[in-house]
Amino acid sequence: MPGIDDVARLAGVSTATVSRALSGNGSVSDRTRTRVAEVAASLGYVVSSDASSLASGRTRNIGIVVPHLNRWFFTSVIEGAERALLRRGYDLTLYNLSGDDGERRRVFDHHLLRNRVDAVIAVALALDGDEVGRLLSLGKPIAGVGGPLPGASAITIDDVAVGRLATDHLIALGHRRIAYIGGSEEWDLEFHTPTKRRIGFEAALLDAGHAPDLDRNRGADFTIPGGHAAAMELLADPADRPTAIFAASDEMAIGCILAARELGLSVPGDLSVIGVDDHPLAEFFGLTTVSQHPELQGEEAVELLLRSVERGRRRPGSRATTAAAVAAATAATAGTAPRPPAADGEKPVTVPVAVDLVVRSSTAPPDPAHPALSAGSPNER
Repeated sequence: MPGIDDVARLAGVSTATVSRALSGNGSVSDRTRTRVAEVAASLGYVVSSDASSLASGRTRNIGIVVPHLNRWFFTSVIEGAERALLRRGYDLTLYNLSGDDGERRRVFDHHLLRNRVDAVIAVALALDGDEVGRLLSLGKPIAGVGGPLPGASAITIDDVAVGRLATDHLIALGHRRIAYIGGSEEWDLEFHTPTKRRIGFEAALLDAGHAPDLDRNRGADFTIPGGHAAAMELLADPADRPTAIFAASDEMAIGCILAARELGLSVPGDLSVIGVDDHPLAEFFGLTTVSQHPELQGEEAVELLLRSVERGRRRPGSRATTAAAVAAATAATAGTAPRPPAADGEKPVTVPVAVDLVVRSSTAPPDPAHPALSAGSPNER
């Protein structure tokens, strides 16, 4: 099996230069790096990850922690992150927190340390102060995707703007009786995403001179069955149903379309429906949606973290650091203190990802003969 000495001899450079060229650590000219890579490839030489780790202090491994693996958003973020990592020569280690409390604690107490990751991406995690502190105590760069993480950088979309964009589209079509399907109480408490989208929804109505009808807000669990159940409630009374529904996720919006069909209503003739995500099923159902590009969010998280990793600005966690991080994170998540500093010593940053309105066939102007537009409708007063 060829070794680093063989590569160095054929490339006409030192073994130290081969190491720098193939690991990406240290200064090597592009010409030399290309020459070394060509020789290594011709010999079938592969850099030892263990040796590279010892030499550089980096593992070239990024940990991704998710609360579920059976939801489209999480898998899409992972796919985007994995693509970006492969391009940069990094590995990915996935941690799923859907198990019991014991399994969840072992991830934070043991697995992240044992696998020696260079950085961590936390995807839409609702963490308590102790768990945030344990992440920060790793002394590694951390980025949150799909929700803020106290003390860490974040890849975000503006969920209030998402709510406005979706609602403005319906208002521009002429809808006034618009219902909102957001998250259940549990979702609102943990992630606040449904609340923010509802705030944007209500603000858009108020700006257009229409009072939001709170009786037409429903909570669900961001699934197709959840959206179906909520829509069945909203559409039960033919004389008092909305002409449009804004659902805070595409899966719930698809549930609304299925409920409308079950009740003999046409979409968009009797009911317009808009969602958020641009789920793979959205095009099949002709669903108008606000695309939030989760794969791009995963890629952006990787780029953000690798800039920090490759600058080498990491400091190991210590017992004192861990205790301070836990205390600061606990206070921050409770709303009693400012955010703690980022664990790698850098100031946390927020990287916004743009969203786009994707108009399909599920939205159209309301039927003038619709009962909801009759005189005396709350939104017409």
